[in-house]
Amino acid sequence: MKLPLILLAVFALAGPAQAEDLQPLVEEYLLLELSMARHDPAQVDAYFGPGEFKAMAEEQQLSLEDIESRALALSEKLGELEAEGADAQRIESLQLRLLALRTRITLEQGEKIPFDQESQLLFSAVAPAYGEQHFKTILEQIDDLLPGNAPLPERVNAFRKRFMIPPERIEFVFTAALEECRRRTLEHIELPKHESFDIEYVTDQPWSAYNWYQGNSHSLIQVNLDLPVYIDQAVDLGCHEGYPGHHTYNALIEQNLVEGNGWQEFSLYPLFSPQSLIAEGSGNYGVDLAFPGDERIEYERDRLFPLAGLDASDADRYYRLLALLVQLNYATNEAARQYLDGEFSAEQAQQWLVSYALATPERAEKSIDFIDAYRSYVINYNYGKDLVAGWVETGTTNSTERWEKFTRLLSSPLNPADLEQP
Repeated sequence: MKLPLILLAVFALAGPAQAEDLQPLVEEYLLLELSMARHDPAQVDAYFGPGEFKAMAEEQQLSLEDIESRALALSEKLGELEAEGADAQRIESLQLRLLALRTRITLEQGEKIPFDQESQLLFSAVAPAYGEQHFKTILEQIDDLLPGNAPLPERVNAFRKRFMIPPERIEFVFTAALEECRRRTLEHIELPKHESFDIEYVTDQPWSAYNWYQGNSHSLIQVNLDLPVYIDQAVDLGCHEGYPGHHTYNALIEQNLVEGNGWQEFSLYPLFSPQSLIAEGSGNYGVDLAFPGDERIEYERDRLFPLAGLDASDADRYYRLLALLVQLNYATNEAARQYLDGEFSAEQAQQWLVSYALATPERAEKSIDFIDAYRSYVINYNYGKDLVAGWVETGTTNSTERWEKFTRLLSSPLNPADLEQP
């Protein structure tokens, strides 16, 4: 597929479509996504719909060209439907998913798409760009916080080593953090009574943790032990992968959209789609929502530090450092943008991450592995969080209102463009 065809996707929405009109189109959509997963296993992050469509994908063995032409035809059929209300919202969501699917086919076929254009086509968003001076200003503050003669990345990582969880205590710390994230979430969100999760500890992966949603309100959460695990990662990953993050999001989508509304397209989560910006953004924002203000620092210092056997005497300075490191998050986007657009080599991108994200060389190398695998997906974590935070906090004045609005986000087919509105 040539790039101009991707850019010609037009969503023609006008007056009422019936649910039965959409059903055969939804079934075709499921078949196409599951067929694409045969070529790129990362395409479908979760599927808990009817097994017959998986069987059909295996039986039909569609080529990339077949998937592309049928996805374009399906998009045209959707554009011919007159729709309003919820059906219009469903059609728009399907159109954006199909646009992302066709973009992934373009990439799979070896065509190049500029980073920002790619993220717009896949995730309906373009993250802001930041120059070196933006990061240097933050680095100066970190330099003042951790003075010394060694290069700043070395000073930062030497200090952070004091807050690594010993390997033999990781399971205890993560279990406690997940239970606390769950407890706080259930105070505000009603989840299915039978919801549950399992935890596994793995190695040799490009990500730090992953939620593999299984359907029926059950998740498998995997934590990667390739690199050192710091004390703050327990709550980060517990909230992000579990409560009120991915596990909560998927369980609510299944309960409300699939089972409640009968919208079978949401039984499939395409990783490379606008849904990921909502998922990753809400996962990251969920940490701040569950542990507002100083509550996280107090919980980690009083509960998790003792479990990990760590000295909390310098915890205040550690959390001041973490607050500054968060402001460097967009350095990963810049590394990915320059690397994927051919301006940086892999080695230059790694050095950028060491210099401007203050990553260890090992963590920088792992980040490049992630970018190689998932490309512009990196914007979903930081820019996604910013969009979700802005949407949730606009028009809300207290924690209760924010939890209510956040729950609405996790139970709806909203797209990134919707987050630009209050």
